[in-house]
Parts: sequence; C-alpha cells; structure tokens
Amino acid sequence: MNEDTVEGVAIANLIAADENNIVGWVYRWNTGALAIRWDVHGPQRVSKLYPDLCDADKAEIDFAFLTQMPCPDD
Repeated sequence: MNEDTVEGVAIANLIAADENNIVGWVYRWNTGALAIRWDVHGPQRVSKLYPDLCDADKAEIDFAFLTQMPCPDD
C-alpha cells in the first residue's frame, strides 16, 4: 500500500444468514481502521466472517449487531 494515499484491502468476507452467499467485505485501511463494504443489495444479516477475525476487530465492526440485523424475510 502507498502510505501517501488512504488505501484499503479486503481481509474477510461477510457471509449471509443463509451461509451460502457473500454479502460484503471487511476492509483494513492503511490508517489501521476497519470498514465494511456491502454488495449491491446493501446491509443485511451476517452469520459469520471468513476468514474469522480476532475479537478486537469484530468489536470494531460491531459484528454482534451484524448478526442481529433484520432479514428481508423477517
């Protein structure tokens, strides 16, 4: 990564509640921050991360909330 520019790299996939689809990605920026990028359908409930992240990273992206988001079928 170029330190003069803010850049990010995907470090984990967000797996949907159905456990079959990737619905987004977790990015780590060269600033150290984490961010979520959703697919074209926008935010939705997540069942897991692949690969899994450490507890501190999960807390930063509020993974507990992501697993409780309403599903379209709810």
